[in-house]
Amino acid sequence: MEEKLTYATAGVDIDAGNESVRLIKDSVKATYRPEVLGDLGGFGGLFALSGKYKNPVLVSGTDGVGTKLRLAFMLDKHDTIGQDAVAMCVNDILVQGAEPLFFLDYLAVGKLFPEQVAEVVKGVAAACKESGCALIGGETAEMAGFYPEGEYDIAGFAVGAVEREKIITSERVQAGDVLLGLPSSGVHSNGYSLVRKIVFEKKGMKGDEVIPELGKTVGEELLTPTRLYPRVCLPLIEKFELHGMVHITGGGYYENIPRALPDHMGAEIDASAWTPQPIFKLLKEWGNVDWHEMYRTFNMGIGMILIVSAKEAEKIKAHLKEAGETVYEIGRVTEGAHEVIVKGGVFDGE
Repeated sequence: MEEKLTYATAGVDIDAGNESVRLIKDSVKATYRPEVLGDLGGFGGLFALSGKYKNPVLVSGTDGVGTKLRLAFMLDKHDTIGQDAVAMCVNDILVQGAEPLFFLDYLAVGKLFPEQVAEVVKGVAAACKESGCALIGGETAEMAGFYPEGEYDIAGFAVGAVEREKIITSERVQAGDVLLGLPSSGVHSNGYSLVRKIVFEKKGMKGDEVIPELGKTVGEELLTPTRLYPRVCLPLIEKFELHGMVHITGGGYYENIPRALPDHMGAEIDASAWTPQPIFKLLKEWGNVDWHEMYRTFNMGIGMILIVSAKEAEKIKAHLKEAGETVYEIGRVTEGAHEVIVKGGVFDGE
């Protein structure tokens, strides 16, 4: 008798998909804000914009995790990668002054393993809760034959709101403004093509090697999730007039800082103002990477930069320190060429 084909024999398991939803339902519901309408499982997520906004502007951002995912596959560790997906989106909309309201994720897998999906999505949900935004929907696509079994890709998008008069644009920036840096949690989610080439190709590591300078395995260090900045920065946006904000992602200092500056202004960064985490020094040494390339590729220990007036800089630093946050004064806005100059510190010997 000729075999009867089903969706399952083609590699798509609907029952596994239903089990995944069951495993993540409580985590997702824990992120809900009062503005969320309906429940998980609808065709669209419903969100009623709060009446606290008088003249709201919606701000949206989308991103993925990139090749950092390869480490999650290698080490079979999937509970942190969801935070990376959320952080790359909410941090981006934050720099325009927006409060993250809700997030949706898209997860594509080769074969749907409910426990693996649950690990990833629970990480997404935890990061949403930490950022104050609701996870109101998402999509898990089982794409048999497209991705290898055990592998996946994840992306998402965040929507936030800001009062029109509070939108942060480069129009506020002035020559002489101070750049304040907030620490990163490590490499975050950018530059991993170079990281993998250095660590796994050139050095031949497997990820489970304990590195004394790190106090943990190299895999654990490199899978440290991207820091979430909304809880520390939103109070600053409310209380002070920030002239600009910069999320240091792909392109490092040289590409990201100019995005927050007028065309006729640049910035000087004093790299001696802070000490990057040990992983950056190791990547430089292991890969024989020059310092300019390091600051063009990685965050080098600073994940978010605040551009503020010189008059308010001390008040903002005091506010952050009182809240238990570390902050560094790392540079100044300059008049002239639309470029970034990094000097001092590790550059002194070169």
